[in-house]
Amino acid sequence: MEQGRLPTRVMVVKSGEEDSPTVMEAGAVLRAGGLVAFPTETVYGLGASALDEQAVAGIFKAKGRPTDNPLIVHIDSFASLGQYFQRVPERARLLAAHFWPGPLTLVLRDDNRFPAVVSGGLGTVAVRVPAHPVALALLRAAGVPVAAPSANASGRPSPTTAAHVLDDLDGRIDLVLDGGPAGLGVESTVLDLTGEQPVILRPGGVTPRQLEALLGPVKLDPAVNGAAGDEKPRSPGMKYTHYAPQAPVMLFDGNDSARMAKRILAEAERLAVRGQRVGILACRDNESMYQGKGYAVVTTGWRDEPGTIAAALYESLRCFDRQSVDAILAEGVSTEGLGLAVMNRLLRAAGGNVVKI
Repeated sequence: MEQGRLPTRVMVVKSGEEDSPTVMEAGAVLRAGGLVAFPTETVYGLGASALDEQAVAGIFKAKGRPTDNPLIVHIDSFASLGQYFQRVPERARLLAAHFWPGPLTLVLRDDNRFPAVVSGGLGTVAVRVPAHPVALALLRAAGVPVAAPSANASGRPSPTTAAHVLDDLDGRIDLVLDGGPAGLGVESTVLDLTGEQPVILRPGGVTPRQLEALLGPVKLDPAVNGAAGDEKPRSPGMKYTHYAPQAPVMLFDGNDSARMAKRILAEAERLAVRGQRVGILACRDNESMYQGKGYAVVTTGWRDEPGTIAAALYESLRCFDRQSVDAILAEGVSTEGLGLAVMNRLLRAAGGNVVKI
């Protein structure tokens, strides 16, 4: 926390106590233009009233976030969508019926109900209904739509606990609602519905296969796989380096996990000879190959269970900060299912520093 700043208040919300005076107080803070961090089923979000331009500007200031990086508006139900969007395509209704509340964000045409700062001046607005009882209770208590990116300093790994929020934003925001660890561990899927064919701008908790089961073919924006352009980002997580720990990340991408481990160990030895403290981000399948060699080894989940990797990913990256490593060598995973979201986050954390196996 910076000198002269008051510490951020933390208020615990226990399961079953979501409709409590604590949450009502947090809703009042949002209505008054304050900033409240809160748990969702994906990660912790940093919320402000999406109707209050000054409050939304406070999100960018607290996070150090570029102002052309759009935000996601959170509402408490599909029924609330009609209050802010005159044109709701039938595809949106179909998706909402299947996935809301849940980790799917829909990009719709802006009907000028929100300040331009919410969308980065794009003419579109991203919106979702979160599937977390604390988040939904807070939205009901606030009585306003809430703009909320992840509650971390810009570019850092997203927070999955209240402690992660305080690590980055203590003294910069008004309040944290501590509802325990987030479950999914990676952000929502962002799906653009403004064109003829739906386009995934950011992979997340709803997979392409799940979407295609309802919609037919769905495109992946090139930025999902690391390509970057000069245009304005159309979704959070598209243009800038994101999810990055303090040390630089080198991502190893390939299908042969044993060969990948050998390449990582060779690179780790090269860096160690140069006096660097090396961290290795590994799946549990390869954990034994790295142990006992003097490296800081952090494991996520099992290679054939990408959900276990997603749930542990951001905490694992933050763990390297606590161990003060100089470089991180990360195992890549298959892009099947949730693996697509995991690899997208690792590509962004690595800033394009990828070794193909």
